[in-house]
Amino acid sequence: MKKNKCKEDMAISQVYYPVQITRLEDIICDHEELFSLPCIVVVSEGVALCPVNDKEFKLSRGSVLLLDNAKSFLITVESKLRGIVIQYRTYGHEKPSILHHVKPILNCSYRIINLALELQKASRNTSIGNPFHFQRMFVELLEALYNELDNRKKHDDLWIEKVLDYIDLYFHEELTRDQVAEIAQVSPEHFSRTFHKHTGYTFSAYLTLLRIRKSQQRLLQHMPKLDLLAQEVGYSEGTYFSRKFKQLIGVSPTAYYKKEKRIVALNTNHTACLIALGITPELGVYSPWLESVRQVSPVHKLKGYEHDIASNYQEITAACPDVIINYSGSMEKQFLLSLAPVFELSCRQLSWREQFGLIANIVDRKEVYKSWLQQYDEQIALCNHILDQQHGTRGTAIVWEIGSHTAYCLNSSHGRGSHILYEDLGFSRPDAIITQNIEQTGYLTVDIEEIVHFPADYIFITALPTKDFGKERLLTVLHSEKWQSLMAVQKKQVYFINQYELFYGYDPLSTASQLQKLMEVLTS
Repeated sequence: MKKNKCKEDMAISQVYYPVQITRLEDIICDHEELFSLPCIVVVSEGVALCPVNDKEFKLSRGSVLLLDNAKSFLITVESKLRGIVIQYRTYGHEKPSILHHVKPILNCSYRIINLALELQKASRNTSIGNPFHFQRMFVELLEALYNELDNRKKHDDLWIEKVLDYIDLYFHEELTRDQVAEIAQVSPEHFSRTFHKHTGYTFSAYLTLLRIRKSQQRLLQHMPKLDLLAQEVGYSEGTYFSRKFKQLIGVSPTAYYKKEKRIVALNTNHTACLIALGITPELGVYSPWLESVRQVSPVHKLKGYEHDIASNYQEITAACPDVIINYSGSMEKQFLLSLAPVFELSCRQLSWREQFGLIANIVDRKEVYKSWLQQYDEQIALCNHILDQQHGTRGTAIVWEIGSHTAYCLNSSHGRGSHILYEDLGFSRPDAIITQNIEQTGYLTVDIEEIVHFPADYIFITALPTKDFGKERLLTVLHSEKWQSLMAVQKKQVYFINQYELFYGYDPLSTASQLQKLMEVLTS
């Protein structure tokens, strides 16, 4: 019996041993450095989109991936991420069940980043010294990651999160602290302490703030009667609501509706929409392409495609926004509540035209919007006339972005020129990508070698590998018999555009320039 018990104990225990520690930027350059082993990826710098388990996540400083197989780790085109990749073996179990998390862990502590960086330095130190020092550092990192996961699980279970969701749904009803504490099944006193610690507000102050922010969102669209607006956000009559509004915002609801808004745009597409309407946001995110076509003061810009709000809270606060424009479902929504109302737009459900129109409405530039779209549609009509004469029936088209390891096929909802081809110029999607459910997912990722299995009448390649390894893989494909047999290749209807920065945008300015570039190659 004792012998069997000993075996059971050994099966429960789990031993981790580091096999290889590499800089993340080196992995991006050479994917061959990855083995089929579990790995820990710690991001120390940069921002990039990365597919993880068929979903796309934004990784930035403090992001950690815990993967069962390092080979499954893919980075989007032209990633500038920096960090550490730790590949390891486990003994005691076939899979690393303890260190396993299906989604990236975002905004981890600086301690985890520093431990990973120190571990990478120690791995390069060939001096003998203390033979257990390196192993102790690795175990310390594992313990920090385990504690991070455990703390987050406990945090997710906190009743406070459920309470905030409840308040967000029923803010317009009569809510009291005691009622909500009863829903949370805690005492009113404990509720007050925890609520203030979590939000920085008393329950009453938070409810008032939320109601006023909701009213501001309504006032971005139109000016209803004050009594009606008051009732919509939880107040019985307009005079009391107006007094509360002015106490918090500094002006009356009517004055807020009429004033020229100070706007912060937290992604490059919405910044471009504002610029197309003749407005420079107080603070905006500018892609390199948008910066190249629009000179803007450093005071007004945040670099990158999307920005890490938490680490730039002071910068956003200093802009004194009247409204913040961002994509919907943002994790920072609660974080921004104290600054201004957040005008949320769904990047998946709304086209660039619809997002452009909604933004035009809140900045009172509807006529500019209509004029801009009319000119664009006239240009589309002219382009279609030219294509009718030169190409006749359009046929199928496919758009690829090709990185060092992976090719990305894009659909209309992700822009990248595909929205112009499919929605404006009359091209259709090839059956090969329709069967891959691309109309629901928005994009498809495959190995570079697999692009030969997706034939189309027209092939557009908007981004090419920049690393030698990726270039060699692509050249091998382009010289293959399968590629040469494609009808688009034989008819010389393959277009290597290679302008990733231009084709990244999904906004009026980028779309107009993408249309011009597509017509250049189609009519050359």
